[in-house]
Amino acid sequence: MMTEELVFPKIYEYKDVLESCLAYFNGDELAATTWMNKYAVKNKKGEYLECVPDQMHKRMAVEFGRMEKKYANKEKSTEGLSEYGKTRDFLSEDGIYELFKDFKYIIPQGSVMSSLGNENVIASLSNCVVIPPVLDSYGGIFHTDQQLAQLFKRRCGVGVDLSHLRPRGAQVSNSAGTTTGAVSFMDRFSNTTREVAQNGRRGALMLTMDIAHPDIEEFITVKQDLTKITGANISLRLSDEFMQAVVNDDDYTLRWPIESKTPTYTKTVKAKKLWDSIIKCAHNTAEPGLIFWDRQHYYSTSSVYPGFKNSSTNPCSEIAMQGGDSCRLIAVNLYSFVDNPFTDKASFDYKKFYKVVYESQRLMDDLVDLELEAVDKIFNKIMHDKEPNDIKQVEIDTWKLLYKTGKKGRRTGLGFTALADAMAALGKKFDTDEAIEVVDEIMKTKLRGEFDSSIDMAITRGKFEVFNTDIEKYSEFVQMMEKDFPDVYDRMMTYGRRNISISTVAPTGSLSMLAQTSSGIEPVFLLSYKRRRKVNDGDENAKVAYVDDMGDAFEEFDVYHGKLKTWMEITGETDIEKSPYKGATAPEIDWRKRVEMQALVQKYTTHSISSTINLAKDVEVEKVGDIYIESWKQGLKGITVYRDGSRSGILVANDDKKEKKKGDCFAETIFPKRPKTIEAKVVRFQNDYDKWVAVVGLIDKRPYEIFTGKLEDAFLLPSWLEGGWVIKNKDDEGKTRYDFQFADKQGYKVTLEGLSRTFDKEYWNYAKLISGVLRHGMPIPYVVDLVNNLNMYDTNINTWKNGIARTLKQFVIDGTEAVDKKCPECGDPEGLIYEEGCLKCKSCGHSKCG
Repeated sequence: MMTEELVFPKIYEYKDVLESCLAYFNGDELAATTWMNKYAVKNKKGEYLECVPDQMHKRMAVEFGRMEKKYANKEKSTEGLSEYGKTRDFLSEDGIYELFKDFKYIIPQGSVMSSLGNENVIASLSNCVVIPPVLDSYGGIFHTDQQLAQLFKRRCGVGVDLSHLRPRGAQVSNSAGTTTGAVSFMDRFSNTTREVAQNGRRGALMLTMDIAHPDIEEFITVKQDLTKITGANISLRLSDEFMQAVVNDDDYTLRWPIESKTPTYTKTVKAKKLWDSIIKCAHNTAEPGLIFWDRQHYYSTSSVYPGFKNSSTNPCSEIAMQGGDSCRLIAVNLYSFVDNPFTDKASFDYKKFYKVVYESQRLMDDLVDLELEAVDKIFNKIMHDKEPNDIKQVEIDTWKLLYKTGKKGRRTGLGFTALADAMAALGKKFDTDEAIEVVDEIMKTKLRGEFDSSIDMAITRGKFEVFNTDIEKYSEFVQMMEKDFPDVYDRMMTYGRRNISISTVAPTGSLSMLAQTSSGIEPVFLLSYKRRRKVNDGDENAKVAYVDDMGDAFEEFDVYHGKLKTWMEITGETDIEKSPYKGATAPEIDWRKRVEMQALVQKYTTHSISSTINLAKDVEVEKVGDIYIESWKQGLKGITVYRDGSRSGILVANDDKKEKKKGDCFAETIFPKRPKTIEAKVVRFQNDYDKWVAVVGLIDKRPYEIFTGKLEDAFLLPSWLEGGWVIKNKDDEGKTRYDFQFADKQGYKVTLEGLSRTFDKEYWNYAKLISGVLRHGMPIPYVVDLVNNLNMYDTNINTWKNGIARTLKQFVIDGTEAVDKKCPECGDPEGLIYEEGCLKCKSCGHSKCG
């Protein structure tokens, strides 16, 4: 029996695991190392207990098979079952294993592969969690922060909404008098995400805010500095009210509380002006993300239920939920249902597809029970921890809430991968009417299979706890089913269904690497490319093709998309131009057809879809706006528009490069003579527990000089002060000094003499050095990079360095492009691409989405 094979008989050496995995994946090193790093079972010492994915598939099959056996004893009646449900065979361990084997038909995602049946970890099997909106108090903020930490350490990605926090300047009942606003707490949550890790894996966080919130303009722009909120994705909840105001060029009223009929705070803005700011930011950095919130609510089978109304989404936006719920994910490999791929006889096996989807939905429901078992183990671990109960209470309450709602709604997330490969294998160009017609039939079959399965389980296992036919009729998705699937609808209204929400299209980056297919709903990003791999010191056999500016050496080798290689093998062709993928890659396809394709898939999907439209880096801002408007009109729940190079991390100036003479290497600069008095900006910031201030002297709005230090060392300035003037003077001995002058609230000039003497001498000397670089015209992003790379051995000086960098980043010109594509994990200088709403590395699989 398979169960006997689950006993881990030995510890495997790394080189043996790598060799076995390379053989399993036919030499695909990226697939091999991805599985080894993310999913292979290891003991507490990090030693390998699994050698190949086949062992993982058997491990999971045992656990799913155990659930199928548990329910088999109860599932006796066949009355009311679907035709397939009446005649299907029992789904055994061996049958489940065959569905998992070689990643061919069914692929559980994320924590399921790494943690299910793994006694060496205590982790949730949920890929996605949404916690309740942040309560509007300091206690509420710290409560949310602790919830995040407790969930991240169990491998959960989390979403939370900030819309309940009162806006900046609102009165509060504490010594501060007024609040710093919702946006000011985002750094706290972001930092928690970055700090909490399990086996080197950082958490993933989504922060959302409703478009009606008075702080929304600050929220929209907060991540235009790519060094801020680096531990979270941010997205806007856009209402139909706002979108209609944009289209009509009407006024729009910001308000808080946002759902109150008599809000305490209101502000009227031009909807189009606010929209332009949103689109400009999305064009610059692909953030904030846009979620069409009314569509998320009404075209849902869960949000219409009291207690299940969506409040936020998971980090990749494909699962919207109420606070206190979670979801697990499984994907079906569409490519494997194409018979005779890449030939004139190619066809899609809809009958087999229906059966596999039906069984997949059963496994999804089994996974709910397996997750409840995992939560029990987490509870057991928590209760045996030595911490006092009052310290553990937030953790206890959080998992109790997730257990209760998981059991109550039994939410599932059945998706798919390899859509682009399936279309190519059928000879259909991805962005054509012919392809869309086939996808329509595939999605209809998927919906029928998963709903037939869930309805059948409602009969044999019991419907989800709060199923109510009166509430169901408020769901626009259910209304679609009544019209397009009347037989399925009638059965559901008679017997109910097992799961409150069923389907999604989640990112499948890692699992698609393992299946060696295209990802999710996405077109293939590149048919071929050069993958770079860092060369280890002392590797004499390496063929160095590239050395970066840090001295790291890289090998280079050509990589072809997996199923393109299959096409070559089947057809004997080697010319990529003749392949069915030609003209259908992510940068090439017609965005209108791409939106139409997603709208079609969304029609049959109860949750949402994670996807990206990739655009050239010179695309106009207006085009990005057009795509989002059309997406809203087409009924999408959300989509990411990514302009090439806009989200990579290191900023370069967007000035046109002047033509250089051949052979020119250096050029002397002539910097402007300093007037006696120049404008200055005051910047305050905090590093750890230290409060700092910087005075930046400006000429033509550009930094010319900088003075900075701890507030305790410097002069005291009014807390409201944002600017003034720096005056260059001479003292009685003829020595140069700098004074600071500002206008008080009555307009009187106040002068503080001796700016230079108010800061620590060491900070002053470093500031003189930076000021010299500034006035000689080095682009601000390069100055920031220079400061960041200074090697400071003193803690205080390092803190000063961070303050300088933070201050100068504020002066990077709006719209500056981010074009560096260097992967922070493997170092490939061209590694980063954007796909399925996530920045990921094509060389090592590293993902910014966790």
